[in-house]
Amino acid sequence: MASWDDVRRIALGLPETSERPSYDGVAAWRVKDKPFVWERPLRGKELQDLGPAAPEGPILGVRVADLGVKEALLADEPDRFFTTPHFDGYPSVLVRLDRVDIAELTELIVEAWYARAPKRLAALHQAETAPPEAER
Repeated sequence: MASWDDVRRIALGLPETSERPSYDGVAAWRVKDKPFVWERPLRGKELQDLGPAAPEGPILGVRVADLGVKEALLADEPDRFFTTPHFDGYPSVLVRLDRVDIAELTELIVEAWYARAPKRLAALHQAETAPPEAER
C-alpha cells in the first residue's frame, strides 16, 4: 500500500520537480510549474454525485498522457482508478492511493511527469535513465 511519503519521495526524485500547495492548501508536485500529481480530496458535490460509491481514504490526482490512457485505466481497473465530472475532458485520473503498490505508483508518477515535463527535459531524463545498449 502506497502512502503520501511514497508519493513525495518518487515525485521529488524526478528532475526539476517541486512541491507546492495547490488549491485548498493540499500537496501538489510540479515540473517547471506544471502540476503532474496532487492530493485530491473529494469535494461536496463530488461526494454527493458519487453517493455510496464515493471512496474513502487518500486520493491522488494524476495527469495522464491523453484521454485514451485515461479511459483505459478507468475501464481496466475501476477498483483503483476513477473520475468525477469535474475532470470530464481532462487527461487525468483519480487514484485510490491505498490500493496501489509502490511499483504501480512509481510508474504512474513517472508517466505523469513525462506528460507534463518540457520535451527537452523529458528527453534528457530518458537518455540518462535508459539502460546501456548491452542490456536492451
